Amino acid sequence: MASINLIEAFQEFKDAENIDRPTLMRVVEDVFKTLIRKKYGSDDTFDVIVNAEKGDLEIFRRRTVVDDDDVYNTLEEIEVTEAKKISPDYEVGEEVYEEVNLEDFGRRAILAAKQTLASRISDLKKNVLAKKYGDRIGEIISAEVYQVWKKEILLLDEEGNELILPKSEQIPQDYFKKGENIRAVVKKVDMKNNTPVIILSRTSPDFLAKLLEIEVPEIFDGLIVIKKIVREPGERAKVAVESYDDRIDPVGACVGMKGSRIHGIVRELKNENIDVINWTNNTQLLIQRSLTPAKITTMDLNNEDRHASVYLKPDQVSLAIGRRGVNIKLACELTGYNIDVYRDNEGEVEEFDIDLEEFSDEIESWVIDELKRIGCDTARSVLDLTPEELERRTDLEKETIAEVRKVLQAEFEKE
Repeated sequence: MASINLIEAFQEFKDAENIDRPTLMRVVEDVFKTLIRKKYGSDDTFDVIVNAEKGDLEIFRRRTVVDDDDVYNTLEEIEVTEAKKISPDYEVGEEVYEEVNLEDFGRRAILAAKQTLASRISDLKKNVLAKKYGDRIGEIISAEVYQVWKKEILLLDEEGNELILPKSEQIPQDYFKKGENIRAVVKKVDMKNNTPVIILSRTSPDFLAKLLEIEVPEIFDGLIVIKKIVREPGERAKVAVESYDDRIDPVGACVGMKGSRIHGIVRELKNENIDVINWTNNTQLLIQRSLTPAKITTMDLNNEDRHASVYLKPDQVSLAIGRRGVNIKLACELTGYNIDVYRDNEGEVEEFDIDLEEFSDEIESWVIDELKRIGCDTARSVLDLTPEELERRTDLEKETIAEVRKVLQAEFEKE
């Protein structure tokens, strides 16, 4: 029997590995039974047999043999004379199985059926893809960069499915080239024009949480639980952890020996500073820990207004605030309290300053060490000295000093 070149259509089935075979068979059967109904008015006496491996399809028609001129329903009955033309052995009362040639339906009807079949398979693939990634929301996946655009990156997974990493979900320092493999977390699945759009993220707290789960076996095993994560992507993150086993130090386990566990995550997040702190239900202690690396002297808490006034030594204020105010902003998000920082000795709000260590991505570490050697550990303490004074008191070149001052001044001009 002619297969009317159905092999191309059935190849779609072979490619759609994630679609279960019974579902595929039902779709093909449904499409061709629709074709039968259009030609004969009913499909009750027809059997559609599909062979997806060979790429062919057979249709059989069942009718009961009756005496000549005794046919009441041509769909269900056949005259004995006609039946004997098919096989001379047929007798009245027997059932005739006759193969229907697909070409009898007409070229236009067959073409429409093939198009419907292709459309139904495409819809099945979309539904499978949407379900697959809908079930994987919050999981880390690895995908290859296929195309880089201004507002987003198109990636392909191992099965060739298209994934989107928008610019808003990229770490500011991210830079990817075509062919590069990158890791991200599945954020959501949107439906646009009945097509699933899988959105990935590298800025989501879930991405950091999953990276920690991969690197820290105690988190994967449930011995340590991540209570909360807040992030300023590419700048700083704060992770509050708690141990369910008194013998395990949750912070030490997450950081690892000499930072061995956290270093890989920091590199993945483009040198994002990660503060891991011990979770506690003691609000005052939680606020104190959340302002890491600064050390607090005293604190006034107003639990009703969820407000905290924190007092620190002058050299700790810039650490508490952080570069561009990131540290204190994250501390507020982590604790749920509005935190105001004051000098311990004056009770006045500290003039905004930034610790030099916050500039480690723009100023070389040996330059920072040299400035600290003369007592300059914040941006303002450097800018308070003239270039001549800095040149006289340090071993830095005039050009280096000018570049450092330019970087520091630019930071304050942003505020």
